[in-house]
Amino acid sequence: MQIQTLASGFGLIEGPRVDEQGRLYFTDHATDSVCRRNPDGRIETLVAGRKSVGGLAFCENGGLLMSGPSLARWDETSGAIQEIFSKYPGRTINSLNDMTVDAQGSVYVGSMNYNALDRDAKPVPGDLYRVDPGGAVTLVGEGYQVSNGLGFSPDGKVLYHADSPPKTIWAYDVAVDRTLRNRRVFAKVPEGYPDGLAVDAEGGVWVAAIFAYELVRFKPDGTVERRLKIPSRMVVSLVFGGTDMCDLYVVTGDNVDRALKGTIFKLRSDIPGLPVPRAKL
Repeated sequence: MQIQTLASGFGLIEGPRVDEQGRLYFTDHATDSVCRRNPDGRIETLVAGRKSVGGLAFCENGGLLMSGPSLARWDETSGAIQEIFSKYPGRTINSLNDMTVDAQGSVYVGSMNYNALDRDAKPVPGDLYRVDPGGAVTLVGEGYQVSNGLGFSPDGKVLYHADSPPKTIWAYDVAVDRTLRNRRVFAKVPEGYPDGLAVDAEGGVWVAAIFAYELVRFKPDGTVERRLKIPSRMVVSLVFGGTDMCDLYVVTGDNVDRALKGTIFKLRSDIPGLPVPRAKL
């Protein structure tokens, strides 16, 4: 596959999302910003001064959801930021990280309670939450070292969830009441640690493997189908886009290779990806 470099010179890039106009939204931890790359290559800063944004999602009625100190909605017309969720009774939430959206418009987002990039930091487990239309929040999972990528199977009956230090992608059965059951190991990355993930139309799970220079595609049974090399050791996340959903955008970080810096790559997939639904928040 031919890999195209769209932009570089960033820090740690996360949360990629692509809209119908082919605009790529992403976050940069080095500048505490949420940005957008337009098809002509122009980069805009949409939100400045927001720390630890690890996930983004589009809203059904416009606007952009972002994680960080809270789950919040950014309104493009006014520039206003509406806080939605940051606290849960009896639980510690230092920040919220990656997220996805189900067919009902609910957001699944994981918490992070320590700096995973600090080798001297003591791990503090985080949790997984579901935020429903109207704002009700449900604790749906607990005990993750570093909650990262999330994505649903094509039929919506399985949720995949990357937990980085154990090198594990969990799978859960989604019950009729949308509780998560039968938590189990779906797969482990061959090298590095799993970070962002995306699911394709055939049910394959694509995982960014940080510190391993690669994306890994797992079949629905959890076996490795392919390992795609990317020219960056810290491959952080990915998203499908384009009219045929075969454009694959890959974002990276500069924490290992300072000369390369955080980069946005684009390549073509032979399998279309699944679009992530819009949140009803």
